[in-house]
Amino acid sequence: MSRDDSCCRVCSRGLYSCHWKHSSISKTKHACCWFSVVALVSLLSLCWMYICMVTFNDREDVNWEGFTRLKRWVNWFMVMIIISAVLTSYCVLLLLFALVQVALREPLNLHWLHKIFLFFGVIFVAFGVTGICLKWPQEWPTVPLSLQAAAPFLQFGAVGALTLLSLFVFRGFDMAEKKWSKLLIAGIFVALSAVIFLCPLSIQSPCLMEPNELPAKPKLIGHRGAPMLAPENTMMSFNRSIACGVTAFETDVQLSQDRIPFLMHDSTTEFLMRTTNVKEKFPNEDFSHSDNLTWKELQSLNAGEWFLKTDPFRSVSELSEDEVETARHQTIPSLRQLLNLAKQHNISVIFDLYSHNQKYDTVDTVKTILNSSIDPKLVLWVPPAGREYVKNTAPDFIQVYKNESDMLKEGGRYLNVKYSKFSTEDIRKHRSKNVTVNMWVVNERWLFSLLWCAGASSVTTNSCHLLKDMERPDWLMAPLTYRMIWIAVDIASILIMTGLYIFQRKTHRFCNREGTERQRISLQTSAWNEKELSPFLTTG
Repeated sequence: MSRDDSCCRVCSRGLYSCHWKHSSISKTKHACCWFSVVALVSLLSLCWMYICMVTFNDREDVNWEGFTRLKRWVNWFMVMIIISAVLTSYCVLLLLFALVQVALREPLNLHWLHKIFLFFGVIFVAFGVTGICLKWPQEWPTVPLSLQAAAPFLQFGAVGALTLLSLFVFRGFDMAEKKWSKLLIAGIFVALSAVIFLCPLSIQSPCLMEPNELPAKPKLIGHRGAPMLAPENTMMSFNRSIACGVTAFETDVQLSQDRIPFLMHDSTTEFLMRTTNVKEKFPNEDFSHSDNLTWKELQSLNAGEWFLKTDPFRSVSELSEDEVETARHQTIPSLRQLLNLAKQHNISVIFDLYSHNQKYDTVDTVKTILNSSIDPKLVLWVPPAGREYVKNTAPDFIQVYKNESDMLKEGGRYLNVKYSKFSTEDIRKHRSKNVTVNMWVVNERWLFSLLWCAGASSVTTNSCHLLKDMERPDWLMAPLTYRMIWIAVDIASILIMTGLYIFQRKTHRFCNREGTERQRISLQTSAWNEKELSPFLTTG
């Protein structure tokens, strides 16, 4: 045995079984079952990590849930990502050590500490899946949607992994002593290979199209301005979004006690707590509605310091010293201030109306808009309450609907929906009917690329500064090109696995002959020694 081989054996055995000094004589009971558990938990952790990565676009939903419960803004999603990454790395490394054990013909004796960690890993994944099912069931459509973007590349990766692992499968096949064991290994491997090789037949992606058929790039709408570059719903944030080339400002409107419309997203029990210093300014008060304070009191609050302290998007380090100082002194803007900015730059305004009496607040909001002298066609009206009043009072406002049924009922042509509510086929269908579809909130490049290929008219985004520079989707491939690559990869994998199988068979036969020869020599030597020593053994 070479020194390198010895070191490899000691390391893999020690890390997997904690037998550093010597190999255990035999396999622990159910060792193969624990190997299956390691493989299964590794697969689960990889799937969970994938779910975390594709739902990263909506990380603020998780952080918001944590804030509503603990009244403290922490990047809980990033904490979950870190734990998931550690768990996945641990499980995959453990599986690799197990495969090395198989390759070196070492016993698979999983240490009890690894068993405990695997158990807690399964519990963590189970809690994560349960949390999504109970709190964020709307996130599940993101997973199949992401596969439209990632499936071709996942299939290539799966073919590569299958090719690399085939050597271990072939070795296990040769080592199996019973016929039914060989049939089971062969059957599972062939079935799995067929699924991986042929799954592109079911892969559908809007980005599998001819390049000349690519729709126009979706327009960008600044979600509360540019909240990665400045405190959300502040004038600094909206000014930063102008540099991104946004075509509309998205915001949230509430009304003060003295009926002044102002910009603020959070309402009910969390009103003002997350994005202002209301607790410092009014330490003995709990505000739950916008009409608890006058406009003068609202203006006295700081709406930027929280952004520098919590750094919600980990982007404060990218700001200059002047930008940090500007952010530190932001206040709550009025709707009139935003309308003046929009009018100056010919940018549309789209907003939700947050209040416990929307019909009543609609009157004052419409009045404020009309008094600002902004072009009515730049106002995208979303709130459903009081829509008939708005149509009669301001007929030139563009009516935007939150669901397809209301739009069709009222003859509208503008939809504003969460990106996971519509399939890519739905987007294409509405585009063919000249219906403008805006998707919210889209922050990640892969998702923006997918919606671009599908033909979305616009997207509401937190990351306008990242999406504005995209000249093409991250990937775009002609269907024929994809089929050729797919077939070539599959054929190459089959040829490599055939070569590995032949190599394994020859190695296995050579090892068997070596073993047989050693056994024959050993028997001959034993017989000769016995013959030579027989006079002494019979003496006496």
